[in-house]
Amino acid sequence: MKLVKKNVPPGLEILHSCYGGKRFSYNWYKGSVLFLTFLCYMGYHAARKPPSIVKSVLRGSPPVVTKGRSLLADGGLAISATDPTTLNGWYPFNGDNGQTLLGQIDLAFLGTYAIGMFFAGHLGDRLDLRWFLTVGMVGSGIFTSLFGMGYFWDTHMFTYYILVSIAAGLFQSTGWPSVVSIVANWSGKGKRGLIMGIWNAHTSVGNILGTVIAAAMLAEGWGYSFIVPGFLMIALGVLIWAGLVVQPSDVGHINPDDKSGRPNYEEELVPLGGVSGSKGEAAMERKDSSARREEVESIHFMDAWRIPGVASFAFCLFFSKLIAYTFLYWLPYYIKSTPIEGRKLDAKEAGDLSVLFDVGGVAGGVLAGHLSDKSGASASVATAFTLLSVPCLYLYRTVGHTSFALNVALMMASGFFVNGPYALITTAVSADLGTHDSLQGNAKALATVSAIIDGMGSLGAALGPMMTGFISDRGGFDMVFMMLYASAVTAGALLVKLVAKELQLMSTRGAKPI
Repeated sequence: MKLVKKNVPPGLEILHSCYGGKRFSYNWYKGSVLFLTFLCYMGYHAARKPPSIVKSVLRGSPPVVTKGRSLLADGGLAISATDPTTLNGWYPFNGDNGQTLLGQIDLAFLGTYAIGMFFAGHLGDRLDLRWFLTVGMVGSGIFTSLFGMGYFWDTHMFTYYILVSIAAGLFQSTGWPSVVSIVANWSGKGKRGLIMGIWNAHTSVGNILGTVIAAAMLAEGWGYSFIVPGFLMIALGVLIWAGLVVQPSDVGHINPDDKSGRPNYEEELVPLGGVSGSKGEAAMERKDSSARREEVESIHFMDAWRIPGVASFAFCLFFSKLIAYTFLYWLPYYIKSTPIEGRKLDAKEAGDLSVLFDVGGVAGGVLAGHLSDKSGASASVATAFTLLSVPCLYLYRTVGHTSFALNVALMMASGFFVNGPYALITTAVSADLGTHDSLQGNAKALATVSAIIDGMGSLGAALGPMMTGFISDRGGFDMVFMMLYASAVTAGALLVKLVAKELQLMSTRGAKPI
């Protein structure tokens, strides 16, 4: 049989034609969706990473003028701002308030990202998600590259970097509600925790890839640290347009949460070679009756907030992402400015070492998803991970600098416990709440619910890096870590009521709480 569909991506249409117009198995399409969305959000995160790597280069060491020669604060000879190594920093970020300005750049990007997230989810429930993602990825790649072009154009206007960051954040907001909605379309309830925990490794893989690329490009000039990830993002956007299937019904398969057990066809299935007169073939000509049903109206924004659990998890994620994004945007700078065993690392070494935080985060996300599936107690798992992150963060700050081995171990442990609940809430929890029983089968809420939860989280993500720049300029990193400890405890406290309900339910069922 030949599948005639308007929503089949052009790359798959070519594959279908090579196989005589036959569709592939459900698992084949699902595997391709998981792979492509993994690459998609890996690209989103890789494009976010360059600012954290370049911070120490832009900040530099403020020059000191002595006997007509411009020297660095540490005694070295200052060089021209257009030199690829830019050891004296990049104006205006190498002034007395340089860290504050860098924090404002983070706020411009992440604040726009957070605000755009709420609108992106609403649009994502109403538009073709494949095209929506493609436009978002290409736009994000363009503006990431334009930030780096400031190096080649020798641009020192703070306004330029602010405006480019705002535009990049707006396009970046298209990603998360869309990919969560698409993956949830292919994964049934009760199986999402582990699958999405593994799939969510794209966050850490993207961070690692972005770090490696940006750090490697520093020797050529900091502008390349933005341009290469930007072009990678554009290429991945084209790939998504060519091959991503948004939902099973687009290729004639049954959606996993469809209780009717029938594919939601939008067009006809016709036999190869045309239509014959047999009753069976004539039946295939007819459109499925489900195509005549009225489109389900998308859920309203305020109604999505009223879904049980959405508000609690949304505010919990606010503080969880505040911690995660503080590390995402400032960890390489912190490592470079903090001697380990009495030795300071350079910008590339600090960037390379920082990837270990994300290596630990991959394991944390997978385990959190697995425990959530086994226990059915997502709030309990998220709370346990969040509270356990506090001693890890404290030890990393207080004794992590005493040896490289201890620094690596504590950095990975911190990533494990920080990223575990962050990954769980933004994936499996968002998908489950977006298909909550109270919606009575309305499948048009996934992107909206995901946008609400991750949008609130992204407000915290915007606040954390900005506050870090402001606080570290005035009180040092001890005060920054105090902010992180308080955020972790608050995140856990916000889920206390849900944890109590889960423990009560497990006790009723005779289950042992985790």
